[in-house]
Amino acid sequence: MNLFARLTLDAAYALQASQRYQKTKRFFYNLLENSSYPYKRLFDMLMITLIFISVVILVREVKYSVDDWWLFFNNFIISIIFLIEYLLRMWVYSDTSAIITKQYERDEFLQRRFSLGKALWKISATKLEYMRSPSAIIDLMAIMPFFHQLRMLRMFILFRVFKLFRYTQHLQHFYSVLSSKKFELMTLGIFVAIIVFVSSILIYVMEANNPDSQINTLFEAFYWSLVTISTVGFGDMVPVSDSGRAVAMVIIIAGIAVISFSTSIVVSAFTEKLDDIKEAKIIHDIQRLKHIYLICGYSRIAEQVAAKLHRDGHEVVVLERNEERVKHASDRGLLALKADPGSLESYSRLALDFNPQVRSVLCLDENDVQNVYTALTIRSMNKEVRMLSIAIEDRNRKKLTLAGVDQVVYSQELVGLIAKEYSGKPVAFEVIHALRSENAGVFFEEVLIDSRSAQSTEDVGSLGLENYRLILLGVYKNDIQTFVFKPSDEQALAEDDILLIIGAKSLISEFKLNLHKRKRRT
Repeated sequence: MNLFARLTLDAAYALQASQRYQKTKRFFYNLLENSSYPYKRLFDMLMITLIFISVVILVREVKYSVDDWWLFFNNFIISIIFLIEYLLRMWVYSDTSAIITKQYERDEFLQRRFSLGKALWKISATKLEYMRSPSAIIDLMAIMPFFHQLRMLRMFILFRVFKLFRYTQHLQHFYSVLSSKKFELMTLGIFVAIIVFVSSILIYVMEANNPDSQINTLFEAFYWSLVTISTVGFGDMVPVSDSGRAVAMVIIIAGIAVISFSTSIVVSAFTEKLDDIKEAKIIHDIQRLKHIYLICGYSRIAEQVAAKLHRDGHEVVVLERNEERVKHASDRGLLALKADPGSLESYSRLALDFNPQVRSVLCLDENDVQNVYTALTIRSMNKEVRMLSIAIEDRNRKKLTLAGVDQVVYSQELVGLIAKEYSGKPVAFEVIHALRSENAGVFFEEVLIDSRSAQSTEDVGSLGLENYRLILLGVYKNDIQTFVFKPSDEQALAEDDILLIIGAKSLISEFKLNLHKRKRRT
């Protein structure tokens, strides 16, 4: 291995091992390409603003004088910013150092001499692949106004408008929809090009020697054919001979067919991609939320839990495999996505940051096996997020616990306890049903004693619940992990204790508001 190859390889390994370099590259990649990155939106807004400034300056310069500072800003500052962006995008498109190290390791494995030339060729090929992409070509043309001495190149400022496709998600969806019908659109384009070419030649041959005709050049014939086949028909040029009019009739019929075909292609493309666009919109909305409850499986129990959380103003996201259940959850005003909660791919699509974006994960599928898979998948990605699950069969309780579920609820056990306690007591059942009903006007509410309210609250008697006609069912002492049922007025309260209160929603809200407004104890 020669000295240059050795130095290049050492530099590649140094970059691979450098945390600072990798962190910097990851930052620019997120800023330029990752739509879920919080700072990307600010960057996109900045670039959109620069694009509109360029266009405004270009339009105003046509008839009015523009201050030299604005011209300098447009021709140099904005162009340099776009040039830096272009180079950064080329840099993050592929990992040059990784290509070199992989080539070296491959050559070593095959016991042959390290080929630096082959690695450089692969690097050039990947960079050229980026440069040939439509978005990169638009970026390059947007830099052309930097060479403002060439007057014609200043018209490339208009190409900066096409950069809006990079920074607006809706335009990206539109572009992706049209890209899905690339073959059909290309076939239609070839058909139009052939019709325009043939009709231009025919109309030129038939009209050019006619002294009364306005079509005297091949360019005018091409212009007339394009205007006619597009069904625009300005009427500034018309054929005067019978043979020319016969050609015009054929072109008009072909134009109607072209418009019909192109419309059907676009409509079918949007119809096929509509679900993908809706899913992308839902994912984008989910990524913007904070402190969400992630419900995995939309069973009957999950429906009740989600409705309660939603009524209380919490953000709820539902992952469900069944399309009908997903639609049912969406109709209820929830953010629901058709996805397998037990698959890593589902969470990769969501790009969730479990801490602190997800407040709790609720595994509420009607199948214990699915809940176990969901728990294992989530625990493989995050060890700290709080996770609760129902158990359909009691024998699966231990499996759910081993899978990483923090709290397992066996629904049949709760039903059995209630039935045993209130057997032969129909009035008690009516009370429980009234409390559960959405229309009863009575709610259970958990009220946290935070650091602020703890300073003004010494014991249960100091809460003043009788002033709000509220019932204190109990206090959960977080420090000793114990629930105190129906505590006395002398029961001490501390920070992080949770009050379980029953009463009207409006009165509970008023109590919580005044609890934080009290003065500190002296």
